[in-house]
Amino acid sequence: MASPRVVGIWPDVAAIGRVLDYLVPDGWIVVDETGTAPSEQSSNTPTAGGRRVAGGFASPPVVRIGSVVRIPLRGRRVRGWVVALHREAPAAMTLRPIAKVSGYGPPAELVELSIWAARRWAGRRASFLRAATPPRAVPALPTLVRAARRDAPAAAPADPLAVERRDRLVAELLAAPVSVLRLPPDADPALLASALAARLRGAERDQLLALAPGPADARRLERRLAGEGAAIVGYPGGWAAAAAGMSVVGTRSAAFAPLPRLGAVVVFDEHDERFRSQRTPTWHAREVVAERARRAGVPLVLVSPVPSLEALELGPLVTMSRARERRGWPSVQVIDRRRDDDPARRGLVSRELVTALKAPGVAVAVLNRKGRARLVACRTCGNLALCDACDSALALVDATVLACPRCDTARPVVCLACGGVGLKLLRLGVARVREELSAMLGEEVVEVVGDDDGELAAARVYIGTSAVLHRVARADTVAFLDLDGDFAAPRLGAAAAVLAQCTLAARLIGGRRPGAQLVLQTRQPDHPVVRSLVRADPAAFSDAEAHQRRALGLPPFAAVALVRGAGADEHAEALRAAAASSGLPVAVQGPRDGRYLVRGRDHEELSSVLIAAGRPAQAVQIEVDPVDV
Repeated sequence: MASPRVVGIWPDVAAIGRVLDYLVPDGWIVVDETGTAPSEQSSNTPTAGGRRVAGGFASPPVVRIGSVVRIPLRGRRVRGWVVALHREAPAAMTLRPIAKVSGYGPPAELVELSIWAARRWAGRRASFLRAATPPRAVPALPTLVRAARRDAPAAAPADPLAVERRDRLVAELLAAPVSVLRLPPDADPALLASALAARLRGAERDQLLALAPGPADARRLERRLAGEGAAIVGYPGGWAAAAAGMSVVGTRSAAFAPLPRLGAVVVFDEHDERFRSQRTPTWHAREVVAERARRAGVPLVLVSPVPSLEALELGPLVTMSRARERRGWPSVQVIDRRRDDDPARRGLVSRELVTALKAPGVAVAVLNRKGRARLVACRTCGNLALCDACDSALALVDATVLACPRCDTARPVVCLACGGVGLKLLRLGVARVREELSAMLGEEVVEVVGDDDGELAAARVYIGTSAVLHRVARADTVAFLDLDGDFAAPRLGAAAAVLAQCTLAARLIGGRRPGAQLVLQTRQPDHPVVRSLVRADPAAFSDAEAHQRRALGLPPFAAVALVRGAGADEHAEALRAAAASSGLPVAVQGPRDGRYLVRGRDHEELSSVLIAAGRPAQAVQIEVDPVDV
């Protein structure tokens, strides 16, 4: 008598975090990892879900690693994924059979990757299996006809990826396991993607995975590559075509696209915060594809005008010539607000700003009013009150004390620059500044609302939060009215986020050209971000930021997790006990505002303690690599 066929199923149920054993019904086909099933491309092949296929043949269901199935559980049928084949039947236990095979799911390598990701971000494995599952059932994969494709057209000589340099650059990038390519803001990412796809064409591993930060960026890139003859598909809509062999362009979720012949991975604007999941588990696409590329043994290219410190820790930096990089950044005018007659006055519209916005062409004013710290300025010299330890802006707690919202440092109400004791709290608002700008410019200024995706009203001058940089297609002048408010945000990477916004502004302007400029109003003209923009040298910022983060023990030079929620107190004690019993130097700090900060030397140590502590009875939220530190 044949032994029962048993497979391991990971159920898509939050309360269950383990593999459950189920039987494969008689007559169903089980495909092991060596791929011993019959060809899946003929018209009468068995489909994943046992549905009728072309030619009228009814086929039995096929079970393989990653198959999406329905299983009976506690009186209902729930979704699950096959994560193990040919398991031993447990003794003295009656197993139930799988109810249905819905279709294809994540391939074996992504099923394995889900284990790593769940550990890395202290999340549930089902979250990552969901990310790798097609949005709609895929009962069978399409047959791809690989026609001969023309080479990508030559780039314009002025572009950093011009023909005479492109091949050498691409060869260099594909020869290294990881490369960090610093391209100026005016460079066209499609040229690099096209060159990488062309280089892979005809190879055994010919699929390119290209990630872009937003849906609009991904659609533009897909259209360009498809127009140049690349076998490319958008994700997640093209899940089945990707599994059948086409290259993929997508946003964060495409990090889990099925790519059986993956040849290279490229991430554009890897610094963009949209690559990080805002929900727990707070996984980051850059880290996922870095691990995926390492396991597959394929090159990873991280592209950005302002590479993140995390990217620079992953691989060596590749740059253009200094002359070419300077041409890719616009001219910068710094308006030093400390020189105003009344530097702590209410208004934000300086005389220099009005002059800059009156210049010919489209002008954009950026004022971020959400999620920022209160600002305290000295009435005498105009300098901001900053923390000595971490450079965050100090908040006025009462009439005699200034406190840092980031690291809890406190000091008396005294300006360290001039010794003055007269300080004023600055308050801002987009609507009021729009009215003031309109009056001083003598023309209509249109306020751009971030959550409105309708057509913009015709105007020469626009104002809004950083969302305006995504809504306006082209500008000649972009002015940041209050950089200090963004620098002062009590969050990790606040300065890097400001630099990223200025990079978007530089793209709107389109590099260094006559009559176009980036205008920065600030009381910190020597801030590393301002220096980087003036010099068109992102290293001026990254070097300073790396020095500060090393000194403070912050990522990427340490591993940090934030614990909050009703069960935070209970979980903090469990974490302390787990750290003590394991002997690992993982510290649990807090509580502060009901939150605990867990610090480790690296993610392996941090993950070990987070897993050993288990989960409390009450709800708890664990945010690994938090932005609000």
